[in-house]
Amino acid sequence: MSGLFITLEGGDGSGKSTQANLLGQWLEVQGRTVLRTREPGGTDVGVEIRRIVLHHRGEVAPRAEALLYAADRAQHVATTVRPALERGEVVIQDRYLDSSVAYQGAGRVLGAADVRDLSLWAAEGLLPDLTILLDLDESVARARLDAADKVFDRLEAEKQEFHGRVRSAFLELAAAEPERFLVLDAAASVESLADSIRSRVAALL
Repeated sequence: MSGLFITLEGGDGSGKSTQANLLGQWLEVQGRTVLRTREPGGTDVGVEIRRIVLHHRGEVAPRAEALLYAADRAQHVATTVRPALERGEVVIQDRYLDSSVAYQGAGRVLGAADVRDLSLWAAEGLLPDLTILLDLDESVARARLDAADKVFDRLEAEKQEFHGRVRSAFLELAAAEPERFLVLDAAASVESLADSIRSRVAALL
């Protein structure tokens, strides 16, 4: 595949959407065709799955949750991500399989290895060329979410201990694959983060 697959990861409130938008704008100025997408919810099927995993009012068992995310990923990769990469586009994606490992594997305590294997099977082994991890202390992230005055989804509403496990899992993933990850302090300014991301992506281009 001739395209470039970039994912952004991190806890809720870390600024992933802001940086994804800035990176996409910069790449388009460089003359690249960019696909901005997300998981869950990057396809019509994914929109329905997103509603269940994030906004269903009743209980969703942890294993059912992990399987729903895997189903979303399988559909998304097959119908959206791979075709774009084969066309030579740059895919910038908000969350991918590392989020499943962190949130379901560690947050829900299902086991990182099992959730990673499930995700890789769903995605037919597709890994990003670059994963940008915006790392932020969970208490700071919570303050940002509170300040946004929004209705929390099922994962955002989890207790701080849950989000602490998620953050630790993300950092462990990054330490295990330093060649794929770019870890940045999400407490830095928007401009500083964008500069660091552009420098790393420019080297890949």
